[in-house]
Amino acid sequence: MAEQSETADWVRCAGCAALVYGKRFARALQVCPECGHHGRLTAQQRLAQLLDPGTAEPIGAVPAVHDPLRFVDSRTYQDRLDEARADTGLTEAVLCAAGQIEGQPCVAAVMDFRFLGGSLGVAVGALITNAARVALERRAPLVLVTASGGARMQEGVLSLMQMAKTAQAMAELDEAGILTVSVITDPTYGGVAASFATLADVILAEPGARMGFAGPRVIEQTTGEKLPEGFQTAEFLLAHGLVDDVVPRVGLRPVLGRLLGLRPPSRPRPPGDPAAILRAADELVDRDPWQNVRLARHPERPTTLDYIRRLVDDFQELHGDRLTEDCPAIIAGTGHLAGTPVVLIGHHKGGPDLGERRRRRFGMARPSGYRKAARLMRLAAKLRLPVVTLIDTPGANPGPEAEIGGQAAAIAENLRLMARLPVPVVAVLIGEGGSGGALALAVADRVLVSANGIYSVISPEGCAAILWKDPQAAPAAAASLRLHPGDLLSLGVVDGIVPEPPEGAHQDHAAAADLLEAAVTEALHELIPWDPDRLRAARRARFHRYGTDLGPAAADWSQP
Repeated sequence: MAEQSETADWVRCAGCAALVYGKRFARALQVCPECGHHGRLTAQQRLAQLLDPGTAEPIGAVPAVHDPLRFVDSRTYQDRLDEARADTGLTEAVLCAAGQIEGQPCVAAVMDFRFLGGSLGVAVGALITNAARVALERRAPLVLVTASGGARMQEGVLSLMQMAKTAQAMAELDEAGILTVSVITDPTYGGVAASFATLADVILAEPGARMGFAGPRVIEQTTGEKLPEGFQTAEFLLAHGLVDDVVPRVGLRPVLGRLLGLRPPSRPRPPGDPAAILRAADELVDRDPWQNVRLARHPERPTTLDYIRRLVDDFQELHGDRLTEDCPAIIAGTGHLAGTPVVLIGHHKGGPDLGERRRRRFGMARPSGYRKAARLMRLAAKLRLPVVTLIDTPGANPGPEAEIGGQAAAIAENLRLMARLPVPVVAVLIGEGGSGGALALAVADRVLVSANGIYSVISPEGCAAILWKDPQAAPAAAASLRLHPGDLLSLGVVDGIVPEPPEGAHQDHAAAADLLEAAVTEALHELIPWDPDRLRAARRARFHRYGTDLGPAAADWSQP
């Protein structure tokens, strides 16, 4: 969008060339109502839009080396700085302030592309680092709004050093457990993209915003290749797992408010119904194991997304493994479950629609799905939030792409990571729990299984084909594998059973959700007071017990 005054009578959209009435354009936050093109904002406009009225507290400049190279091209660097300052009213390409968003305290650092292309120089590096320092002192989240063409050439190698300097500042916030959020605006390239912009815990992008290290023209000229449609746009980045979400400008404040409001649970919620979790096999409806398998796989059974919609308030889904893609078979995000802030991760089969089930790969994650889950678990550890996982998968992905992507290593990394998490972890087998694909989300302090769920090293059909040499022997294999919830409880593999409506969860999603909420709440209520050392010790003891001569008794919930 061409730079226009908010009071101009008419504004021409740089995206579709439509003429938009100036006041309408201002009300739309400088987003074209015809094509949705997001116009560039000044740093002052951005802060005014993001921060709650009356809360902005400017964070002043900090000392930085001035014109360190005495650089001259067709003009002196000093002349270019003077001109940028006169044109923008800024002293540098970033404006910092403390304030609130949706009532949540934060420190914001907003870049302005008008100032020498938002380039990263020593003063910008100093300002970003200072904003991080203020966030650290106040223990307030840091929000970064980026717009940059890259490093500032006129400052030579000292501008390059700002990448490491700002990355170090982000690392200090990581160590302190302080949330960081990037908002990527158009364009964000070079040294900014390769430092603080992509080191945030959560990366949001405006629609159409471009981000990369090298620009598309440089890439095409260097490689001689034609780039794909939409290359480096926010939507392309989302599909390739590089940003968490694409958020229109009008929806940015609510999303930021939800994220900034995440706090460690200060005290556990009081226990619910004492019978929320079944702890004895004789409390279950007596079903043939094969019938149990069929119910666990019922296409109308509640999915992870169904449970999230019914149980989790303020859910903010986060996408991508930050490497290759966003796996649709794993849903992950933050929210509040019965008032408790949690990170929730689950397999998602897709429900009864066959097309959606195929898109979700029937709940069989690719390596990127496990890596997305791991990224969210690390975020939970940093912010001291409990982790809840909902497991419903036939097993690991059997496709060649999964093997090429390092599926075995991705699962193994999750097992190691979950064993060391310093926060409570509750896993629930809400349907199928198949092999390593299930276990990758099930190294937990409390493992529960729905009354019609299953958990097994292999599917009954696979076991029958290998050992019976007859796929038709699947019912016999199901009985021999002891994958029924009652068997799982007696083996000590699960700690309890989540009741279901009498004829199965697929018959009454609302009732099934209420029963799940009560069970998870009860488990969290016990675990939240435990310190990290106790959690990790008990988790290690739990898994050391399997296969030893200590017996198959279920875990003692009162002891570490």
